[in-house]
Amino acid sequence: MRSTKSLAVVAVFGLLGLAGCGGGGSTDADAAAEAEVAVSDDPCTKANLPVMEAGFLTIGTDSPAYEPWFKNDDPVNGQGFESAVAYTVADRLGFNSDEVKWVVASFNSLITPGEKPFDFAINQVSITDERKDAVDFSPGYYDVNQALITIAGSPIEGATTIAELQGAKLGAAVGTTSYDTIVEVIAPTTEPAVFDNNDVAKQALANGQIDGLVVDLPTAFYITAAELDDGVIVGQFPTEQVTEQFGLVLDKGSALTECVSAVVEDLRADGTLDGVQQQWLADVAGAPVLLREGEEAETGLLLDLEE
Repeated sequence: MRSTKSLAVVAVFGLLGLAGCGGGGSTDADAAAEAEVAVSDDPCTKANLPVMEAGFLTIGTDSPAYEPWFKNDDPVNGQGFESAVAYTVADRLGFNSDEVKWVVASFNSLITPGEKPFDFAINQVSITDERKDAVDFSPGYYDVNQALITIAGSPIEGATTIAELQGAKLGAAVGTTSYDTIVEVIAPTTEPAVFDNNDVAKQALANGQIDGLVVDLPTAFYITAAELDDGVIVGQFPTEQVTEQFGLVLDKGSALTECVSAVVEDLRADGTLDGVQQQWLADVAGAPVLLREGEEAETGLLLDLEE
């Protein structure tokens, strides 16, 4: 699908160009009228988008809204990577910042079947085949790795291989690919702990209830730098054959999916998402990669957003 507004723009200029040729006695007024009809026929123009509330775009995210994805637990301010992405998508769809409304939607409610209270949601939701059975996703707006954090002096500080983690007590937020990473990649001998959200999880880590917490890499950097005393990143997990990506979440079969997806594709293709990422996630440098059995450490870092 062409980007939002692009079909309309092509139609407008095409019709005006025909008017300029002067054939058939058509006037500028005729051309303008035809162009207006062409614009009104584009399903991705603001006026034609089947949004929940006419004239407004309703976006969902969880509460609290964590950094570095949002600043000061306030999605409305446009600060933080995901808040900035949301407003950039809204702008491409034709909505000004004062025409964006935010609603609270828990992470679990985003990925389960059922009618949603938003037009789309943004909340570090990884695109998976299983989740696609319940909801629609846009193309990925951010490529992400999972990482393991701990407290200085813990039994797993300094671990360099996944095998060294198998005897540890690990935890992650419920319903996340972070939890899936523990179960499927680490396969620990002790049942992993499951938490309602990362706030509860990091408190459990600070209290010594778990040895390590798995979160996405940017969150790992923020928690260890700003929210935990003596927080340490043990390492990030190797990417599999398919890179994990965050996507915007929409109702299953939403009439908005095609238009929102086209916007995300355009933002990725024209470098806009890279610019937003550099603005809000530039401090996320590489972390050592936790090795599988038989692997050797590579020189350099797996992920370095400053390159």
